[in-house]
Amino acid sequence: MASSTAGQVIKCKAAVAWGAGEPLKIEEVEVAPPQAMEVRIKVHYTALCHTDLYFWEAKGQTPLFPRILGHEAAGVVESVGEGVTDLKEGDSVLPVFTGECGECRHCKSEESNMCDLLRINTDRGVMINDGKSRFSINGKPIYHFLGTSTFSEYTVVHVGCVAKINPEAPLNKVCILSCGVSTGMGATLNVAKPKKDSTVAIFGLGGVGLAAAEGARIAGASRIIGIDLNSDRFEKAKLFGVTEFINPLEHQKPIQQKLELEKFITHEVSFADINKAFDYMIKGESLRCVINMIGN
Repeated sequence: MASSTAGQVIKCKAAVAWGAGEPLKIEEVEVAPPQAMEVRIKVHYTALCHTDLYFWEAKGQTPLFPRILGHEAAGVVESVGEGVTDLKEGDSVLPVFTGECGECRHCKSEESNMCDLLRINTDRGVMINDGKSRFSINGKPIYHFLGTSTFSEYTVVHVGCVAKINPEAPLNKVCILSCGVSTGMGATLNVAKPKKDSTVAIFGLGGVGLAAAEGARIAGASRIIGIDLNSDRFEKAKLFGVTEFINPLEHQKPIQQKLELEKFITHEVSFADINKAFDYMIKGESLRCVINMIGN
């Protein structure tokens, strides 16, 4: 049975970035129906990644505002566009910013996931299908971010950027798999591939670095060395299997020498308090702050 809102414009709340460094403003936005090969998702939980902070500050890149940021999230499919066969209303899903068309040479390679069609594009603020945004306020387009824009109660994503997950998975925890955790763990398990009882060094103990340490722990590394300029992170890193710690600032010579998601989530805030998540990250107090989009 089709959703009662399928094919219709949905009005909902979204945290809109109107300018570089300006506090996000909760606005009522209109979210258009998904077009061909697109999926409209009701976002249940989203998390703040440092990438969101970087593009919100708009330092060192071309600013693109107004924009709805956000790319780590979990939700449920509300409706699908023409040609979508692998997903249906009610499916639990994760949006992912580096998608797969399944047809290009990169998607068919075991060594790369840099899809020709859906690889990350930080400058694109519209959908690939027609070059238009699915978000608007009073007829004025609001730009997308990384093809995901999860700081909205509803978002529209290309089907190749949506991963179906087990419906029993806790959405308030698995939302952080969309970026940071999978990035760090993937770097360890899929690229570095440490052997059992090996020694691994992790440079930087933020969210991605700790995920890399977690991957090393799962791989069976016996010695995991954490290297960071902030000694306050060392105690937390023990939870991720780090066995030794080095702060380069304390040395005169250069330093060259199964998944538990709760450990990554240090804060949770309501959607109305999304700007607190930015404050936590700016102050270096959070690994991942989960933003509750449904209010339960």
